[in-house]
Amino acid sequence: MTDTVRYKVAIVGHAETTGLNDIPGMSSLMLAADAAMNAIKDCGIDKKKIDGVFSTHSPTQLAHYLGITPTCVDGTSVGGTSFLLHVRHAAAALALGYCNYALITMGESGHTRGDLIGIPSAPIGRGRGLPGGGMGFGMPNNSLSGQFEAPYGPVGPTTLFGMGILRYMKETGLTHEQLASVVVAQSKWAKDNPRAFRPQEVTVEDVLASRIICYPLHLLECCPVTDAGGALILTTAERAKDFPTKPVYILGTGETVETPMVSMMKDFTSSQGYKVSSKKAFDEAQVTHADIDHVMIYDAFAHLPIFALEDTGFCKRGEA
Repeated sequence: MTDTVRYKVAIVGHAETTGLNDIPGMSSLMLAADAAMNAIKDCGIDKKKIDGVFSTHSPTQLAHYLGITPTCVDGTSVGGTSFLLHVRHAAAALALGYCNYALITMGESGHTRGDLIGIPSAPIGRGRGLPGGGMGFGMPNNSLSGQFEAPYGPVGPTTLFGMGILRYMKETGLTHEQLASVVVAQSKWAKDNPRAFRPQEVTVEDVLASRIICYPLHLLECCPVTDAGGALILTTAERAKDFPTKPVYILGTGETVETPMVSMMKDFTSSQGYKVSSKKAFDEAQVTHADIDHVMIYDAFAHLPIFALEDTGFCKRGEA
């Protein structure tokens, strides 16, 4: 297969927000806009050429804030992986000619303002939400999780994830030390990143000495919440040749959803999201596991890389 046939869509610009970690003067929308402008600067595109806007923030608000008049918008929100879905949707829109230049951007002011992935914080009550509803993101009281999980005590991802981790420990023999070793590996990468939220390298002992949030998760095994944002600019492979930077081509993508309630997962110790979407990505890219020499897995909580390595086929059950 020739490159011109295989490579259809490319990333030509990327950036983070100007500041990271503690930015009390900016909302999540402002952070998304800041990252977008930095990505625009990164690739040197004329902002007026951007005609696709993809974000968990209201595309209407974001496009207006940035002064963009889009011909294609997408506000799909499924949680922390929404932006990977946006890459897939933008690639499809570009391939179909719905837009010529797609902007994907996000901002989170979770550290100082309590805004997560474009969802403003709001007090409980008045029908807004119950603790724990929708993975703790304040889903309405009449949502499925608000009705059938929150009344029994879950108050966020830690309490929901904890059940699956305990089941996995029972079935595979995973130890607390092995779970903590994921955090140790994370810290080895973070210490070399000048923008890291937690730049200190830690040991297994440090992780196990941090306070329990919800058994078996210790503080250092839980997702840190920051003020930050990021953005990408995509276009067709043909147009990518007009940019000075070397493009990153999109070979394969995948997406799915399983359930808004952890209690309704097919298996507490395995994610259909990982399984279905990764198979689709491999099939689209026409590659095998043997072709992959660099794997990056969303590692918000310590158990996620363990589950994902198995569900995406890089390890057998219990090997991760």
